[in-house]
Amino acid sequence: MTPLALLLLMLALALIAWIAGRARAQSFRVAGRLHSLPAQHGWYVALWALGPALAFFLIWQSVAPMLTTGAVLATSEAAQLPAVGMDRAAILAEARGLADGSVTAAFNPMSQRLAPAYAAAQRHYAAIGAVLALLLVAAGGSFAWMRLRPDFRARTRIERAVMVALIGASLIAVLTTVGIVASLLFESLRFFSSVSPLAFLTGLSWSPQAAALSGDNSHAFGAVPLFWGTMFIGAIIAMIVAIPLGLMSAVYLTQYARASTRRWVKPALEMLAGVPTVVYGYFAALTVAPRVRDLGHALGITSASSESALAAGLVMGVMIIPFVSSMADDSIAAVPAAMKDGSLALGATPSETIRRVLLPAALPGIVGGVMLAVSRAIGETMIVVMAAGLSANMTANPFASVTTVTAQIVQLLTGDQEFDSPKTLAAFALGLVLFAVTLVLNIVALRVVKRYREAYD
Repeated sequence: MTPLALLLLMLALALIAWIAGRARAQSFRVAGRLHSLPAQHGWYVALWALGPALAFFLIWQSVAPMLTTGAVLATSEAAQLPAVGMDRAAILAEARGLADGSVTAAFNPMSQRLAPAYAAAQRHYAAIGAVLALLLVAAGGSFAWMRLRPDFRARTRIERAVMVALIGASLIAVLTTVGIVASLLFESLRFFSSVSPLAFLTGLSWSPQAAALSGDNSHAFGAVPLFWGTMFIGAIIAMIVAIPLGLMSAVYLTQYARASTRRWVKPALEMLAGVPTVVYGYFAALTVAPRVRDLGHALGITSASSESALAAGLVMGVMIIPFVSSMADDSIAAVPAAMKDGSLALGATPSETIRRVLLPAALPGIVGGVMLAVSRAIGETMIVVMAAGLSANMTANPFASVTTVTAQIVQLLTGDQEFDSPKTLAAFALGLVLFAVTLVLNIVALRVVKRYREAYD
């Protein structure tokens, strides 16, 4: 029985358990008033029937492959396998593919001989798992069905089970964050064991390929040019474009635009956030970058490159306009109408009311949108790779080619890499720095929002 068929059978039996529990609860109504609804009794029985069996099913799906491989290795056909290594793993993977049908032909004759043993072991452990899972469904459903009584508090048990499920769902995000931080820290510590953290954070030369060839790591991993390129493109050029345009768009849509105009302008503006970044990258590389280069030549800058920080920053700024405009729009619209009316009643013009009343009152939301946009720009990759180049230059010339942290992470981890070399481990150190910078930006945004929200609540 395939895992999907077994899962569907378990769900069908759980449905039968729900019907049986509901029917038993309805039979109790003749004797008196029930504490919980019949459907809640049915859900109690169904959860007991499906919960333990589903947990066992998930665990068995991760344990069964190891048991299958162990059974195959214990056969006489596996005695001629090579020692532990890539050849042994490749033969076993090929035999497993032949057994489950994902591979149609074998390159190694030994894989062909091991395939029947793999198929037999897979059927054996699949049958064991199916029998145990179905027994758990029957045992759990029977246990819950026997506990039903007129005064049984099924509703309380169901609510408790839902609460546990909600807590588990909440913990997934927390545990995922902890796992990300732990993996970044572990790999970064391996990198810093061979490269000085001070040299990494303050060095001005970034040439990991040269370090891989020469073996000298002392002066090849200076990440300051990467940090500067990230801030130059994402936090300076892109913000110069996004903040004024986004803020003015929000002011126009909330204070000046007609309702009919707002109905189609606001969704059209927010559509910019849904365009894939690779499309922005193509637009930047094929349309904006040549125009920027021609502009540089017209201004007398002979070194203007077809891959420049200005081209990437302009397109990135357009991409993040919705992050600023949407947050500012919602914040301005949420300002109490009494504040605006009071300002106008005292003789202030509409523009003065916007500048001195509405924008200060909406500042928490505006700052939150700006910080969200900065975080989004700092983490952008495709636009930088396609339009800004990969040159780690420490320059303030917007017509020159620069690179960012995310672009270098992509370059370091692309292709067949050895995860024991400082060249590859440097990507994790860059990721850790990027994570720390984003965290600091979020903390600053929260502090600003908290401070000004207390002033205008």
